[in-house]
Amino acid sequence: MITRKSKREIEKMKAAGDLLVACHKEVAKMIKPGITTMEIDKFVEDYLAKHGATPEQKGFSDYPYAICASINDEICHGFPREEQLQDGDIVTIDMVVNLDGGLADSAWTYAVGNVDEKGLKLMEVAKTSLYKGIEQAQVGKRLGDIGHAIQTYAEGEGFSVVRDFTGHGIGPTIHEEPHIPHFGLPNKGLRLKEGMVITIEPMINEGTWQSQMDSNNWTARTIDKGRSAQYEHTVVITKEGPVLTTDQEQ
Repeated sequence: MITRKSKREIEKMKAAGDLLVACHKEVAKMIKPGITTMEIDKFVEDYLAKHGATPEQKGFSDYPYAICASINDEICHGFPREEQLQDGDIVTIDMVVNLDGGLADSAWTYAVGNVDEKGLKLMEVAKTSLYKGIEQAQVGKRLGDIGHAIQTYAEGEGFSVVRDFTGHGIGPTIHEEPHIPHFGLPNKGLRLKEGMVITIEPMINEGTWQSQMDSNNWTARTIDKGRSAQYEHTVVITKEGPVLTTDQEQ
């Protein structure tokens, strides 16, 4: 069932988003060669607890960590680990914050040290594709408009768009209807209405879009070992246009 959020619910989600952004900004300071994603996971859990919040994905379908940490060819749902990040890696940190029942979900890909030119281009295209999708998140537009904007831009830059994982509705639970594909045809699919809250989170690959699942049944990675980057915002559909609860640019 697709729910439209009340003003009170949206205010709670905005508060959760503010905390998530503050946490991501602290994580950004930590990203360097030699740190482990397990250290980042512990930092995030402690940081949220200190601010009266919890990591919503921990325990969701038995997921064991506060963050997802996906490195290089991992597309999403990478497990934090004890191995150190290496100079030249890219790592996506994805987290969902629950603050007083309000949820916020955001992923960000970080460069570890000195990343090569193609890796930096991948990250830039992935980030820009997110905002291309957000531009279409307007009352009266359709889901296909979001996916089409992302797909045409990313493919036009020589990259591919993952099909197997999508954005989603959010609040009061972590994953709700509708699914938000990051590919598609304009003027197709569900029409967006005021009060809907969704995530837009394109996963962009430097090679083919197909994925394969690791033995942990969570982590997806590219089938050709090409790198993958992802950026995600939680977006409120309003009459005035899309409102980001997780705006890292603020």
